[in-house]
Amino acid sequence: MTDYKSVNEKVGGRASIVAVSKFHPYEAVVEAYNEGAMIFGENRVQEMRDKFPPKNERPEGMKVYLIGQLQRNKVRKALEWCDRIESVDSIPLIDKIEKECEAMDIFIDILLEFNSSGEEQKSGFRTEAELLSGVKHILEDCPRVIIRGVMTVGPLGHDDEKNREAFQKTASLYEQVRKAVPSADTLSMGMSGDWETALLYGSTEVRIGTAIFGERDYPAKP
Repeated sequence: MTDYKSVNEKVGGRASIVAVSKFHPYEAVVEAYNEGAMIFGENRVQEMRDKFPPKNERPEGMKVYLIGQLQRNKVRKALEWCDRIESVDSIPLIDKIEKECEAMDIFIDILLEFNSSGEEQKSGFRTEAELLSGVKHILEDCPRVIIRGVMTVGPLGHDDEKNREAFQKTASLYEQVRKAVPSADTLSMGMSGDWETALLYGSTEVRIGTAIFGERDYPAKP
């Protein structure tokens, strides 16, 4: 049983909600959709394709965002199925997305992922300068890639002080991006355990899974 209504009431319109549906069945997605959820987040391209209908066959208004790390060899498959890529973390990936968009004659909204905690196990641009160079590259050379903003994942361990530092740093970077990019309107920070802190630093989008769908049944590793 999903609990989107309760989460939506708590967020209270302060940010849009991406209902993170990874490892949950499509039946749960439909239940959340019927409670008002419109945007769903998936980490893996194949799971997204296996779970959701094609774009033109989904319920009215339902959108799917790719929020997990995207490998370059899966870009075309991702573009066929998702409405936004929220985890763009390198210039080579940007170039691959632009190339596939040109071949498919489409445009795609993206968020640039910032590794605000500096943790080695996380993806994302490592420094503000690297991310801003990605912005410059897109504006100059990638007309089919539409920058909608910046995304970050808070530090591991739910340390409130570290979360605040990471969110503040990302919010400052987002303001720099907004000055250069008129289409940038999304600061995506905060998940089930830290979304309230993220809102204090201006997050406009929170990615919430467990609080909506419950605990995940992770597949066994081979």
